[in-house]
Amino acid sequence: MPKKRFFQYVGNTPIIPISVKILAIFIPLILMSNFMTNLISVQLSQRQVTELTNRLTVTQLKELYKNASSQYQIYSYKKNKEECLDTLKMTAQEEFSNPHSIALGFDRTGAPLFCASAAGVDIDQFPDEKALAALNESFDAGVMEGQIAFEIYGVEYRGVYKYSEDWTSYLVRAESGGDIARYKVAIILIISVVILLLTVVFVALGVYMFKAVFASISKITNSLYDMQRRSQLETIDISDAPNDDVTYMAASFNSLSVSVNNLLTTFQKFVSKDVVSKAYNDHTIKLEGMQRELTILFSDIKSFTYRTETLGNEIIDLLNVHYNNVIHDVHQENGVVGSIIGDAILAIFGSLKNPELKSLEAIDAGWRITYVTADLREKMKAQRKKIEDVRKLTAAEDRIYKAVLLDIGVGIDGGTVFYGNIGSDEHMTNTVIGDNVNSASRLEGVTRVYHLPIVVSEYIVEDVKDKSDRYKFYEIDTIQVKGKTKGKKIFFPLDTEHEGQRELMPKFDIYEEALQAYYDGDWKNARKLFKKVDMEVADVFLERMGARGNAPEKWRGIWTMTTK
Repeated sequence: MPKKRFFQYVGNTPIIPISVKILAIFIPLILMSNFMTNLISVQLSQRQVTELTNRLTVTQLKELYKNASSQYQIYSYKKNKEECLDTLKMTAQEEFSNPHSIALGFDRTGAPLFCASAAGVDIDQFPDEKALAALNESFDAGVMEGQIAFEIYGVEYRGVYKYSEDWTSYLVRAESGGDIARYKVAIILIISVVILLLTVVFVALGVYMFKAVFASISKITNSLYDMQRRSQLETIDISDAPNDDVTYMAASFNSLSVSVNNLLTTFQKFVSKDVVSKAYNDHTIKLEGMQRELTILFSDIKSFTYRTETLGNEIIDLLNVHYNNVIHDVHQENGVVGSIIGDAILAIFGSLKNPELKSLEAIDAGWRITYVTADLREKMKAQRKKIEDVRKLTAAEDRIYKAVLLDIGVGIDGGTVFYGNIGSDEHMTNTVIGDNVNSASRLEGVTRVYHLPIVVSEYIVEDVKDKSDRYKFYEIDTIQVKGKTKGKKIFFPLDTEHEGQRELMPKFDIYEEALQAYYDGDWKNARKLFKKVDMEVADVFLERMGARGNAPEKWRGIWTMTTK
């Protein structure tokens, strides 16, 4: 299962929305601002709370002092000291509000008078000698009351005291420092939770508002990302975008996109598709090339000189109609138009994609070209019949009719060739160079000799045989073209999916038998078999053998061509 991604990626680089970056900056700033503001507020409030607590403690000490005086008078009358001190403790405990609140009395030696504690603390001697010494020092200086800080059993206390002359003891009312700190922490925690909750609410609100504000940016970004992914330049839909500077930027991009697309459209009409693709993706075209294994298709119009002489300038219109169909068929089969030379076209297969299917796609394209040209001839014949149903064609009209009745030949070969850009930095062209390119051109010329629409090499047969059952390859001959010293087998790719060609299979089966007799030098038997074939390709051999019963001496089964 593919890993879920939170952002769009161009290669390995994540595209982070601008709204996320803004939120990533402002959220910490907002949180820090809120915490610092509220922390200062808590500190100031805590100071006020401390002052109020001190005032409350002083008030409670005054009450304790009054109760102590009252209980002393009762003690002086009833002589019931323990009962009076218990009453004093109970009265003090009623004023406690914290877990460690404490009230106690002790004399100048630290001997306890009473001890009332919310935590149940009891002492048999005031334990903080430093605090006791400070009290006695102040007492000797004539100070009978004030603030006090002391420690009992590891717990720190802060409070106030007042010396009772009746009981000859210090009366102390104090609170634990831990209780005060916990109170402060509790307040900070409550405020922090409130801040976090409010931050979540406002961040959610901010995200919603950012989405609304940056909706057009997201739409533009998504469109650009999609163009990058598909390597295709298009315009961005800004029909419902607000009239801000971002929309203006998108509108400017659209204007640039239209201009670039117009240039690309013009550019790709003059160069091959793979060059356009490389220029778009790499942003440059260099003088470079490499050896590649490709399939080459060469197609030419037969009797072109006659057609040119007959049609004159109108031959251009006829060529444009023809090439419009041919180039479309080549592109449909993933081919690249390498060059157009007058009435001939050179196409390359395997340079764009599916290099393993290059030869199969070349044959498919060859038959598509052949079929569309044959269909055009049938339409012209039908048009002539309509005219001749009314009147006969004039001699000039008949010449024009024959001139526009196009017929083509297709030669296909393949192998290792040089493919790339040659020329200079000022002017260059994309081309393919190699013996197999020349061979494809010569195979096209052979179609005229053997009266076949398509002729392919042995390389094509080997490259296609394991990839498709559509074509049945019939060996036509072994020839030695001009300028070569070795013979080369040539084949006809019969389309088994075409009804008209399937009807020829029995004839080609006889042809194969006749060709074997021809190779073996048994021309007498070969002649009989070729006569049964009843096809123009067989007539070539009948004419070649003449009346000879056997092949000439040193016969190798190879026919040497005298023309290219």
